Amino acid sequence: MTIVRSSFYFLAVLAVSLTNTTLPALADAPAALDFSLTKQPSFRRIAPLSFTPLSPSRTTSLLAQGTQIVLNGQAFNGSWSQWQLDGITRIGLSDVVVSQRFGAELLSTTDASRQPIQWFSEAVFSTRLAPPVRYLDITELAQKNGWQIQISDNTLQISTAIANLIGIEQAPFSTNGDRISLTLDRPAVWQADPQQNELVLTLEAQADQARLQKFKPNPASRIRSLKVESVGNRTRIRIGIPIGLRPQITTASSPNRIVIDVGSNFLSDKDILWANGVLWRQKNLTVRSGQFPIVWLELNPRQPRLSIRPVLPNSTTLVGTLPLLQTAQQSLATAAINGGYFNRINQLPLGAIKLNNRFASGAILGRGVVGWDEAGNWRFDRLTLRETLILSSGQRFPLTTLNSAFVQAGIARYTSDWGSTYATLTENEILIPVQNNQIGAQQAAPTVGTVIPIPVGGYLLVFRSNRTAAAAFTPATSVQLESVFNPTDLAALPNLIGGGPLLLRNGQVVLDAQLEQFSPAFIQERAARSAIGQTAEGKILIVTAQNNISGLGATLSDMAEIMQQLGAINALNLDGGSSTTLYLGGQILDRPARSAARVHNGIGVFLQP
Repeated sequence: MTIVRSSFYFLAVLAVSLTNTTLPALADAPAALDFSLTKQPSFRRIAPLSFTPLSPSRTTSLLAQGTQIVLNGQAFNGSWSQWQLDGITRIGLSDVVVSQRFGAELLSTTDASRQPIQWFSEAVFSTRLAPPVRYLDITELAQKNGWQIQISDNTLQISTAIANLIGIEQAPFSTNGDRISLTLDRPAVWQADPQQNELVLTLEAQADQARLQKFKPNPASRIRSLKVESVGNRTRIRIGIPIGLRPQITTASSPNRIVIDVGSNFLSDKDILWANGVLWRQKNLTVRSGQFPIVWLELNPRQPRLSIRPVLPNSTTLVGTLPLLQTAQQSLATAAINGGYFNRINQLPLGAIKLNNRFASGAILGRGVVGWDEAGNWRFDRLTLRETLILSSGQRFPLTTLNSAFVQAGIARYTSDWGSTYATLTENEILIPVQNNQIGAQQAAPTVGTVIPIPVGGYLLVFRSNRTAAAAFTPATSVQLESVFNPTDLAALPNLIGGGPLLLRNGQVVLDAQLEQFSPAFIQERAARSAIGQTAEGKILIVTAQNNISGLGATLSDMAEIMQQLGAINALNLDGGSSTTLYLGGQILDRPARSAARVHNGIGVFLQP
């Protein structure tokens, strides 16, 4: 491990590797710096924090990268990278680390190579995309604020100057809102952690207890309590507000302060070109039921090296759920949104999932489905599958479902796309294998969870509450399968995700939840919602609408109107409520990560370098 330090600025210039490669020459350091192994570096001021975008003619080479960061002695998982650009060594942090661990706000930009931020004052970072992560070049920010940085194997250590918290003020900022201002003697690293009944704000700052004791919360405000705790060089502020009442947190200069607004819509408008083909947008939209915070990604499915496909928590089985953040990270997706419905008890899907041209889970109840291919062709419609078994005697038996956890009385069919085995979902099922169009021996399964192999190249028939029909399926009898999809072109697409109800088609609202056999309670529910849509130009929108400031969610009609306002001509409602989650580059965009439920499937966005 080699360390280069300065009381004002530190920049790691050493390439760390297990093969002990030659250290980069000190002449590779920026011209503004005078590095020496025997003396402290001297500096001249570097002009404003703006950067020349990378171009194909510029040379860049990776020196080191890792996933562990130690900030002022506190370790956490976070992506960092060190590279050389035209012979100059740079250091970068993923934008999720910059925003969530340092307290910076990412601002709107139309240039994917330049990311403006607000961190007490505004700065512009150059970006380095290394999918699924995007790095922000913090080299000059570290210099300006006197950070010290060192690299050891997989770990990046950062030491920042400790600020002083010198004041807290509370004042109303609107009729129903309250504002708390934390004044500091210099910019400070801070993190917000929304918990169930309080917001915990941790500052890399010491507290001036004598001044802070003068602060008394206003008993008439929405803020139930405010406690200031000193933990060494850190200050922890606990603000008593429920997690549903999300505050908006910003920073400002002159004086340096952190401003917490409680009681307003937490969402600030953003239009961030995060990468070519991926636009992160958010705003508050007003529909008939009120105003809702909307966060969405606008994707160009024809962008080179961008692909979209379903993602699952486990590549070897359909059983299981995970928070979308974990599913996206383990699948190496750059972005993702939660997908269709599932049974939370047995953790199996309740709707269409087709990936790699295989129906892992079949369509149910004629509900809405979105399908697409790698060429950028998309289709939104309701999908039905009618399958019939025809015995050699001429008897015909309709099937209820294909590869589904949706349980109905009748005959269901399971193929190896479901998995290598089937575990019974109800009591007293009768299981009959079919291979080479011949019926095999019956097996009775009185209990739930009985496991039986699914024939390779054949299928397994599951009879539920249908003993009379099962009696007609005698061993060695030949059987033919008739399958009819409608619409056939939608079913033929290699990727499908089912949800429902269908919201828009060809520019018209086609919402009919009753037709898609959703329950009256579901139809009337107001909830957080997610949806996927397509614009007239062919852009794909993956959209979340969280509850409004009154704690009320959107109706299905609201969601149809929201998708229209965003420019969609086709749209499908996805699973909602606590499942509603939008992910990008390592972070959840639309809600506190701890409030997101485990989900069964999602729609992932993948970028190639």
